[in-house]
Amino acid sequence: MASLTPAQTAQVASWVAAGATLSQVQTRLAAELGITMTFMDVRFLVDDLNLTLVEKEEPKKAEEPTAEAAPAAEAATPAAPATGGAVTVEVDTIAQPHAMISGNVTFSDGQKADWYIDHQGRPGMTARVPGYRPTQPDIVEFQTKLDVALRQAGY
Repeated sequence: MASLTPAQTAQVASWVAAGATLSQVQTRLAAELGITMTFMDVRFLVDDLNLTLVEKEEPKKAEEPTAEAAPAAEAATPAAPATGGAVTVEVDTIAQPHAMISGNVTFSDGQKADWYIDHQGRPGMTARVPGYRPTQPDIVEFQTKLDVALRQAGY
């Protein structure tokens, strides 16, 4: 893991305080400070600095009444997420053999992909439909929800 100067540490702390996710911190470290880190290294950095990631609960609260009204319909109907634009992320109970942790994601258009983080902390994803590429907003939502799912799973 790269060693940060006090100024760089303060910059990371300000990003986290402003609500940045681990993925966003990773991207900004590379873009703004020229420091390349794996996702897991960024997690460790935030932990080492005793920073607390800000949970963005507002969008979920707006969706809760509709989610409670028809949870079975959303699970049974792949077309349902296409209307609401919801991305769902699940973590596998047992990781894929090549991965430290793995799971799957359903994008807003109903397409699914398997994701993983390998033993070096590198992320990867395999779409179940060859050639499928999720939209940029779906990727951002996936990264945010993956971060929350990993924290809830204790990673």
